[in-house]
Amino acid sequence: MTVSVALCQLRPVLGDAAQNLAAHHAWLDRALEHKAGLAIFPELSLHGYFLRDLTQEVAIPATHQVVQDLVARSRDCSVVFGFVEEGEDHRFYNTAVFAEDGEIKHLHRKVHLPDYGIFEEGRYFAAGNRIELVHSKYGKFGLMICEDAWHLSTGWLHFTQGADALILPSASPARGVDIEETELSSQASWNTLVQAHALFFQSWVFHCNRVGFEDGAMFWGGSSVLDPFGEPVAHAGQEEELVIAQMDVSPLRRARMTTPLRRDAKPELIRRQLARMLHDPDALAIQREEASSEAEE
Repeated sequence: MTVSVALCQLRPVLGDAAQNLAAHHAWLDRALEHKAGLAIFPELSLHGYFLRDLTQEVAIPATHQVVQDLVARSRDCSVVFGFVEEGEDHRFYNTAVFAEDGEIKHLHRKVHLPDYGIFEEGRYFAAGNRIELVHSKYGKFGLMICEDAWHLSTGWLHFTQGADALILPSASPARGVDIEETELSSQASWNTLVQAHALFFQSWVFHCNRVGFEDGAMFWGGSSVLDPFGEPVAHAGQEEELVIAQMDVSPLRRARMTTPLRRDAKPELIRRQLARMLHDPDALAIQREEASSEAEE
């Protein structure tokens, strides 16, 4: 498991899938010049972020030609990109695609939809309900979209399923400007967050944020790569930028040998405690059956 990964920190055009598709192709060409095996784009990279009432107009199914055009490029380089997905039941999702070898390997629908401050995703999108790994030829990847990462249970679920790396596309706007500080408060928070994910889940982290302006909001970029010890490997600025980093198994193996957190994670204990907290009759019934079987043995 050794692969060159490209973070494509671009500036999407709001609501213009055709123009954004052309930009994706250009960025993929640049990534291939660096012999990248995996290219990662930001959240909603095909459509832009502050869509609001445009959401229903731009939404497309995963079978749409625009999506399939990028999927076809994954024959040259595995690719992660974002779009507004219209589901079969005509609900709309903030979706990230993982495409490889000319086919969609996985669709992750954003689970945690921010609906506070300047964010209104809960008004326009339906929430995803699955946290599953992507089984790639380069390893096992856990996909999280922006707000998903702020709920540590998302990363933990990927970790306990055996993720080698966490892929985190985002569209984080600048917040908390202080002339006495060297970075935005939102940027500082994200740097702490991705480091925590890398360190405590002993995984590579690939965070690809966008740049540019939409509806008066500035997106600060700062895309980054961290190794499984939480150490920064590569970092972008606040303009469009291609970040290249190598991911290999050696740091992952060393981190998990040094501190065997996954071995001692105890997901069964969490399951039982959640069953008690949620008063889940099915889970509690299974728990009683397992206890009875253990007693008989």
